[in-house]
Amino acid sequence: MHATTKLLATTILAAGALAGTAGAATMHPALTARLSGMGEHGKVSLTSNATTVKVCWTFDVMSHGITSAAIHDSAGMVVAKLGPTYKAKSCTTVSPSAVRMIQSKPGAYVVWVDTKAHMGELRGTLSASTSHM
Repeated sequence: MHATTKLLATTILAAGALAGTAGAATMHPALTARLSGMGEHGKVSLTSNATTVKVCWTFDVMSHGITSAAIHDSAGMVVAKLGPTYKAKSCTTVSPSAVRMIQSKPGAYVVWVDTKAHMGELRGTLSASTSHM
């Protein structure tokens, strides 16, 4: 291999390694969302683990009749259901791609809390958190 070609190949490999490191550095495993809607308010704290593909949460809401909660994308599509039925604190397994998407760009996702009266009655945009549950 010519020295110039070898140097170029080494540079490309190093750049790829740095890009992978930079991508990992921007992952946000601890997230929060302030929830509001229909005169109600609350908060949810989430932790996600890309290795185990688990998302855990703790809701602090005063609303009654909550039936379910999920993370939606900006188009309103469900990215991850937070359990089969509502629990104030629990964990669930989600798809690996959902964990990666949520961790890499939390502000693009919204937590919806459904009640018997209204789907998505409480909503809040995810943001990176500095504290863990």
